[in-house]
Amino acid sequence: MSGPPAPPRIPSLLDPPDTIKSAGLASLVVLIHPWAQIRISPHTAQEHGVNRPRGRRMTRSRNITITGRITLFTAVVSALLCTLLAVVLMIAIHRYATSALSSEIRAAGGRVAITVEDLGRVSGPLAQHPGRNVQVVDHQGRVVESTPALRGKPPMATFSPDGMNTREDVVCGGVFGHGQCDIVIAQSADRPEGNWTVYASSPVVPMWVEPWLASRMIGSAAVLAVAITYLGNRIVSASLRPVSAIRRELDEINATCPSRRVPTPHNRDEISDLADSINHTLTRLDTAMTQQRQFASDASHDLRSPIAAMRAEVEDALLAPEGTTVTRLCNTLLGSLKRIESIVSDLLTLTKLDASAPTALTPIDLADLVGEECRMHPQTTKRLICRLEPGVQVRADPQHVGRLLTNLLDNADRHAESTITVTLQHEDDESCPGGVAVLEVLDDGPGIDPDKRELVFRRFTRLDSARNKNTGGSGLGLPIARRIAEAAGGTLRIEDSDRGTRFVLRVPRYARDASDSTPAAG
Repeated sequence: MSGPPAPPRIPSLLDPPDTIKSAGLASLVVLIHPWAQIRISPHTAQEHGVNRPRGRRMTRSRNITITGRITLFTAVVSALLCTLLAVVLMIAIHRYATSALSSEIRAAGGRVAITVEDLGRVSGPLAQHPGRNVQVVDHQGRVVESTPALRGKPPMATFSPDGMNTREDVVCGGVFGHGQCDIVIAQSADRPEGNWTVYASSPVVPMWVEPWLASRMIGSAAVLAVAITYLGNRIVSASLRPVSAIRRELDEINATCPSRRVPTPHNRDEISDLADSINHTLTRLDTAMTQQRQFASDASHDLRSPIAAMRAEVEDALLAPEGTTVTRLCNTLLGSLKRIESIVSDLLTLTKLDASAPTALTPIDLADLVGEECRMHPQTTKRLICRLEPGVQVRADPQHVGRLLTNLLDNADRHAESTITVTLQHEDDESCPGGVAVLEVLDDGPGIDPDKRELVFRRFTRLDSARNKNTGGSGLGLPIARRIAEAAGGTLRIEDSDRGTRFVLRVPRYARDASDSTPAAG
């Protein structure tokens, strides 16, 4: 029986490259650093059999709320700042304590130096002070007197006072023992045979000065960091509380109550602006839904009328087959089918225009197009007068512009009493370098009140006036015409006239024609 398989050998950096490569990329990663985070491409990972992490850290970070992330960030920053503040304070206190200790050492040594200068000797043995050591060294470098802790030991330092008769330094080891450092201050004592030196020392102040001071400083920094984190969490929670209210209100809004709006905070900040934008969006959606419902209702009503007429004709034919001929029935049904086809075609056109489907905009001569439409317009009892300025070019879809002209002419033909006048010219406009092309379609009918002129551009609109009695219009021709004008970058409005209704189309002239201040003759 064979024993358990041996663990895989981790290659050494001294092994040849082939050995390292054969041992696998995973072992090499462990060799470099067991906690290293190394980016490995998918191809390299697949080639060497290394499983790449699946983004658990990213998923976890996404699961943390904004309040949690900001609180965590505040905690880290406050901890770093409080730690830095504690370190700075400890350094300042350490420097102050060291300065105070140096002053005490200098004073103790100075008193001994004055005694040596006045008496020529030390008056009795030097008293031992806790943490203080003093040595008196004569001009030959011999220790004359010292505190009990240093008796019988060589001088604690070898340096001499400088020109200011004093010198301070830190001495480690020597007479103080291994690993101990003292602040040593050397002062001169003038003697006839030569200058003596008085050394005074004391252990250096530790970085934490006192154990209780370090613990209090750490505790204060921790309390301050926790307080800042808690305050930051409360501020963020209070700031984001309106967001929760907005979310809850949005969850309650549906198709059955589209008029509800999200609450707007009293403070004018980014969240208030967001609430205003959401409310504006909800208002637009509510308006669009209302228009859509009205549109569906109007379309159903307009489609129901010809369908009802067709059903009535068929039922009459079934009830009285001997009095109905196929030709008569087909002619009646054909009229209703044409009506339905017209409505469906207009609905499809409006749907495409509302979807802003891309269309081919090409330069067209508007005079030629209007003239062609006037010639192709069905002959009726109404007189059609065309006054067209040649050479007026625009950039638009020819088929769409033709549909616009047809709708305007059909509308004018339904409401005019005797005459329809079509006028094409160009006008200068500061907003358009090449000016604008102006097309007017005027009828001599009853006209439209100024306060109702915009209503005719709404879908399936029926005005309570003589203009809409037995006209046979689908109610979509003028809305289609306006959408075509807007798609070409122009406008379509009803403007004042002495009699009847005057539709005015304004479209920017083609840029190539902009340099021509006078229309081309033709």
